[in-house]
Amino acid sequence: MLSAYYSKLMDIDSTSSPTEKVLPTDAEVFRALKAGQSDAIGILYDRYASLVYRLSLKILANYQEAEDLTQEIFLTLWRSNTYNPARGSLSSYLTTLTRSRAIDKIRSRGTKLKFLQRWGQMMKTETASNTPFEAASLSQRSHQVHSALAQLPANHRQVLEMAYYDGLSQSEIAKKLDIPLGTIKTWSRQGLLNLRKNLQDFIE
Repeated sequence: MLSAYYSKLMDIDSTSSPTEKVLPTDAEVFRALKAGQSDAIGILYDRYASLVYRLSLKILANYQEAEDLTQEIFLTLWRSNTYNPARGSLSSYLTTLTRSRAIDKIRSRGTKLKFLQRWGQMMKTETASNTPFEAASLSQRSHQVHSALAQLPANHRQVLEMAYYDGLSQSEIAKKLDIPLGTIKTWSRQGLLNLRKNLQDFIE
């Protein structure tokens, strides 16, 4: 158990006062984690979860996504071997990893929105020249999108349908509906998150 290891690292020097305990360094706790002492992750989480969460929230602007990413980052720290204490501090590693993962999620949102816009334009330009197989494939995928959109709250659905059918940007949607751009972005983000599972096969 890490408790014995942790206690050893916190031994009080004979010349120190009772309040001057020696805490284990990040590198020491990380080595304990990699040695199989799984409760070490709790120590690192206590030290850096707020750093990871604040950065995630700053980039993603979504509480649930920030919480999910925080858990994801610490699972990566626990299960992977990408961090090397000899190459830099743990705080720097976590900051870099969090920023990279958060940006990936932002890009994923853009991919989903562009998919909806491209698919809407494709359906508009469908012609009689399609073979029966192509027409059936388009119809099936269109039905998938319609079904997914129908399950959304009305405001989220309206924003995504305007992107899907009309190919409008978020700024254009905000102007057309006379609603603040920040609100449109929030509705779009939440709507896209809810669509993720339903449309995953078509977005990959």
